[in-house]
Amino acid sequence: MKVDVLLGLQWGDEGKGKVVDVLTPHYDIIARFQGGPNAGHTIEFDGKKFVLHTIPSGIFNANTTNLIGNGVIIDPYVLEKEIANLKQAGIDVHKNLLVSRKAHLILPSHRLLDAVYESAKGKHKIGSTLKGIGPAYTDKTSRNGIRVGDIEQSQFREKYDSLLKQHLDIVHQYHQDINSFQIEGMSFGEYEQKWMNALSTLVSLKKVNSEYFINQQLKSGKKILAEGAQGTMLDIDFGSYPFVTSSNTITAGVCSGLGIAPSTVGKVIGIFKAYCTRVGSGPFPTELLDEQGDELRNTGHEFGSTTGRPRRCGWIDLPALKYAIMLNGVTELMMMKADVLNNFKTIEIATHYNINNVVTDELPYDLTQTDCHPVFNQFEGWNKQLDNVGTYDELPENLRHYVRFIEENTGVPVKMVSVGPDRSETFIR
Repeated sequence: MKVDVLLGLQWGDEGKGKVVDVLTPHYDIIARFQGGPNAGHTIEFDGKKFVLHTIPSGIFNANTTNLIGNGVIIDPYVLEKEIANLKQAGIDVHKNLLVSRKAHLILPSHRLLDAVYESAKGKHKIGSTLKGIGPAYTDKTSRNGIRVGDIEQSQFREKYDSLLKQHLDIVHQYHQDINSFQIEGMSFGEYEQKWMNALSTLVSLKKVNSEYFINQQLKSGKKILAEGAQGTMLDIDFGSYPFVTSSNTITAGVCSGLGIAPSTVGKVIGIFKAYCTRVGSGPFPTELLDEQGDELRNTGHEFGSTTGRPRRCGWIDLPALKYAIMLNGVTELMMMKADVLNNFKTIEIATHYNINNVVTDELPYDLTQTDCHPVFNQFEGWNKQLDNVGTYDELPENLRHYVRFIEENTGVPVKMVSVGPDRSETFIR
């Protein structure tokens, strides 16, 4: 068996959670391989809405095992709240959720550092979610991090206090007072106590040596889907640096984030919106700073599921999409939120960039420092609501033409088109 991969091809928020939820019945295991509570995977069904930050999106299927892999970073307080919300809906995660012992922890002081660093950048802020992601991954790579398995060790508190002291020393170097920052509406001391209390929830979950677990499951013939967070254009190596996240969001991250060999990767499913969005600062060549951008935002309810911030909106960017397909080895595409374009008389697709009077479909080395003008193709919109459509063939011809154009220009088939947030509003081709 192989591990199939599902990930985002834009700047995140593509709708990965919904697709994982739709596909879950076809898999035995859903595994998150990177990111942390900066993710916000929204799932809607039966009139209910859930936002998952750390737990894989297969948690709603009692027959599917869900694994938080070693490449994920975990904030115990955020995880505890997530579990409590699911419990209120009648979902007991203890039955089918596993946690890798090698996953790293986000400490309260990581969130404090995140706020201090972002504040110090002034007008050059990168738009951090302030969830402690960057500082936690920094400690991981500098070999200072604390892992889930350390909670089970007698030296845990000693390790925690030592790392906390290092972090507070850094805060003082920035001449900042920890009491001037709040975390989740609490002082640092209050949040730290809540965090410590939340460790008991993490302790209650089943921990595994996930690299052994996932490979044993592969050998036994289990079907596994790796669920990505954020999007390809936020990858630490290949995204719009420095306005990126701190992990590898691409297919390559699956191997290090779960402990599997490259040869075990099977299908790579790439998720993209019928238009583009991004949260926070950074380059966005096709951004619409006009009424059309406002209409995309309002119609698509484009507000961050993690931060609540309004998302920047623009037309779809094919050079960026093809770049993401190349990096990930995408074998099939899934297009989300086509219904958001229902009321547009004219829809545009960026097919190339004009950079210094040279037309290209390659991304420049540094999008942030390059005068990059998108070259657009115009399409006639379908001007039709899609509420009563029962099959893909019943979709408006102009929408199907839009899909075909994307397929022809990327060379990858669009296997699914979503026209609404609910599970049922999904057409498999």
